[in-house]
Amino acid sequence: MSTAQEARNKETYHRFHEAINSGDLEIISKAIDEVIHPDARFHTTELTDMTAVQAQKRIWDVLLRAFPDIHVAVEDLLADGDKIVARQTVTGTNSGAYRGMPPTGRSVTYNEIFIARFADGRITDLWGVVDVYSQLRQLGLVQT
Repeated sequence: MSTAQEARNKETYHRFHEAINSGDLEIISKAIDEVIHPDARFHTTELTDMTAVQAQKRIWDVLLRAFPDIHVAVEDLLADGDKIVARQTVTGTNSGAYRGMPPTGRSVTYNEIFIARFADGRITDLWGVVDVYSQLRQLGLVQT
């Protein structure tokens, strides 16, 4: 894969995160439809029949309700062939129900790493590791 294609994949990933940081579910949903291939797979430990597009739309609906001020900062973005790897920091204030619990009013900062495979300018596979434990600990929903 050419360096130019790697640069385009990184730019596409950045555009997606600009939409996410808009805090507008309609903008995010449109970006998901543009950036993620309709048949893309979201590889996660949770078994689901959802496509990557469906899963991402659901995830962002839940997160925006729970953390309306959510912000994802891309700290590192590396490209290698048809894949990118992103190390990200997520911040937000829990002002809506989350995981069946009422809002805590607490702020969170946690990390995540995503790998995305691209084909023809769109994400076809997405893998992620999110520090949910740290998030839940900061919300007071798990004991340390």
